[in-house]
Amino acid sequence: MDLFYVLLILLVATRAFGELAERLGQPSLVGELIAGIALGALVAQYPGSFPDLVDIAHNDVFVTITDLGMFFLMLYAGVEMQPHKIVQYSGGSLVVAVGGMAVPLGLGLALGWIFLPESELRTAQCLFIGTALAITAVPATVRILMDLGQLDTPVGQTIVSAAVFDDVFSLMLLAWLTGLIAVGEPPGLVDIGILLGKILLFFAITACIGLYIFPWGGRFMHHLRAQELEISAMLVAAFAFAVLAEMLGLHFIVGAFVAGLYFGHRTIDKASYERVKRTISGMTFGFLAPIFFASIGLNLNLDALSGAPLFVVVLILAAFFGKVAGAGGAARIYGFSARESAAIGIGMSPRGAVELVIAGVALKAGLFSAAVSDAPEVRNLFSAVVIMAVVTTVVSPIILKRAFSIRGDGGKPR
Repeated sequence: MDLFYVLLILLVATRAFGELAERLGQPSLVGELIAGIALGALVAQYPGSFPDLVDIAHNDVFVTITDLGMFFLMLYAGVEMQPHKIVQYSGGSLVVAVGGMAVPLGLGLALGWIFLPESELRTAQCLFIGTALAITAVPATVRILMDLGQLDTPVGQTIVSAAVFDDVFSLMLLAWLTGLIAVGEPPGLVDIGILLGKILLFFAITACIGLYIFPWGGRFMHHLRAQELEISAMLVAAFAFAVLAEMLGLHFIVGAFVAGLYFGHRTIDKASYERVKRTISGMTFGFLAPIFFASIGLNLNLDALSGAPLFVVVLILAAFFGKVAGAGGAARIYGFSARESAAIGIGMSPRGAVELVIAGVALKAGLFSAAVSDAPEVRNLFSAVVIMAVVTTVVSPIILKRAFSIRGDGGKPR
């Protein structure tokens, strides 16, 4: 693979489509995703003309770059948000997260039970669909809210906080699913308890470092002379938190988000803070984020549309309805207005790359193989989930922009 050629093509395409999307009144994220879809279709049609782009989504180097895209998106989101706001909206976010997980999970289980034939892996397949519907892709959600200028509003803070809670809950669902696939039975209460203990340990360690070590490090850096030391220190902390998260069984994006969260005016002086923030923003939105979102579009496979069209349509509808009814309904109960609750439900709908990771785990485990079942819904289950992930990520910002423009108040819980 000629890496520089691939990055050249992707960056030109995503920037061009992103600019076109902005001029049409849509977030640039929509254009970046469509750029990836268009390139994927072009490569599929003329593979000989673009050999370096064939199967690029499975190239280790390219996957590493897209991982960095997720990492920097979450790091910047953490820098943009503030710990006291997370605490302020944590109650509502937890309620929204639970509703946004429970309802889609139930819908997915029911959907699998209705459409999938009887087999030894039917329970695991149903749980896979439920897990796929229950997850919210935090990086995609963050980017949508940033594009719409709503990340710092009460509704935006609630959505992102709830999405982070969802990411933690998803770990338990994924552990349950992989255990079911591997040994035919879900992990026991002891295994779930150990996972919960690791999650609590992660947040305890990072809170101590963020509240006490970060400010001390910021004061210490005033005595050092190395150029751009602040950005290096920020990245060291973020990478360290990401490594700690993976060591304790969490996704690395949680570590990046938390590192950014504890970085603020109390850590370094205001001028340095603004410079670091601009640097991270430039690296994220000028390079890594467009490549990451294009990679999601490149994963789109339309085979399921011909193999199991009804299942795909129902899956997409269930993806939106589950989040609007679950997360939006929970937000309404908590005290948000009807329009704000609908915006929260739509804001929790993007699935993005998180779906692809889970779908990849299930694919490698043989969950969709013809040996299990030759039914079209089973054979096309992987493609159907990828299509659902891309559609929800493309459509959500379009609907959400409409919801925010109608409300126009930034979202205040009643």
